[in-house]
Amino acid sequence: MPLQVRTIRTWDELEAIRPAWESILQDAEGLTIFSTLEWLGAWWKSFVKDKELVAPVFLNADDEVVGVVPLYADLIEPALPFRLRRLRFVGDGSEDSDNLDLIIRKGYQAACTQSFLSWLESNPEWDICELNTLPWDSAAVPSLVSDLKSRRWTFRRLGRPRSTIALPETWESYLKQTISNKEKTKIVYYTNRLHKHFHVSITKCDATQALPASLDALFGLHQKRWQMLGKPGAFASAQRRELYYNMAASFLERGWLEFWILQLDGKPAAAQYGFRYRDVVYSLQEGFDPAYSSDRAGYVLRAQVIKTLIGQGIRQYDFLGEEDPSKNRWGAQVESYADIHFARRLTQGALYLRIDQTSRTLKSWLRTNLPAPVLKAIRRSRLETKR
Repeated sequence: MPLQVRTIRTWDELEAIRPAWESILQDAEGLTIFSTLEWLGAWWKSFVKDKELVAPVFLNADDEVVGVVPLYADLIEPALPFRLRRLRFVGDGSEDSDNLDLIIRKGYQAACTQSFLSWLESNPEWDICELNTLPWDSAAVPSLVSDLKSRRWTFRRLGRPRSTIALPETWESYLKQTISNKEKTKIVYYTNRLHKHFHVSITKCDATQALPASLDALFGLHQKRWQMLGKPGAFASAQRRELYYNMAASFLERGWLEFWILQLDGKPAAAQYGFRYRDVVYSLQEGFDPAYSSDRAGYVLRAQVIKTLIGQGIRQYDFLGEEDPSKNRWGAQVESYADIHFARRLTQGALYLRIDQTSRTLKSWLRTNLPAPVLKAIRRSRLETKR
């Protein structure tokens, strides 16, 4: 049976369908904490107060909500003689969210993606749709891509890396099977060294009244490192600080917050901020005091947190986006997100996607084929132009 579609344009309307939303999440194991109203609501309040919410909701013949695609609209101005109206996931655009997805009840993926594209086809108020950081195993992606192809819309599928650790059932197994002997030795060495020179305290923030001071410690530790490198740091953004304040209290109430602080002689030296959902813990942000860099306080903290999580039955530690050697040494495996961008045929949005793809292909060719000195000269010229 065809689905009914209702377009929601205010956050209060989304909150009104919370019971159905949470029911979908309970049954859809592939959907993550980034699809919860707690995460998306905190992000929305912090980052897009001036943007337009456009969220199609799909209902079956019994008037039950079986799918939601939480989107918002903004404008982009490419190097073309026109502006484009873009639709993107709520949560996208600030580099804080990963694993964004279409929120669809199990068994309704094909019906919802078909209804979603039909809704877009009948809606003239958009030029391109960008669905970024979809999980590689998203249940909605196969039918979405198939429908885009059958409609012959212009679309592209890009990949970006993510790093995750599959955790075994015991800490001993982790040390033996997941990391190298070198890393195992380092964990023991730096842990013992830290306890020899300092009074070490590792605590998890589990009280609402402790959140303000704990968050201030995280912000300060993170900023110290980046300011030392001459960079602003993530928490120079007032919006991002607001996001963490908005999110922390609701996550703590739900038992989702994983916020750990290591103190040396009573002074915060390292902090790691993340959250758990089902049997996965997501590592979102961290900070450490550069004054203790040789003591590897952050390294010791991560080891102790992973050890605790394994004992509590957590089976995946997700570093989220980007690949980095510092993640690989903990046993992280590189997977990928899918970015799916599309537009209707023979439109300004389709033209933009084709031009942008040609530009990406050319840049990739240049990086592969130009001599290193020429590439350095081009980058230097660009930096001087920006100044």
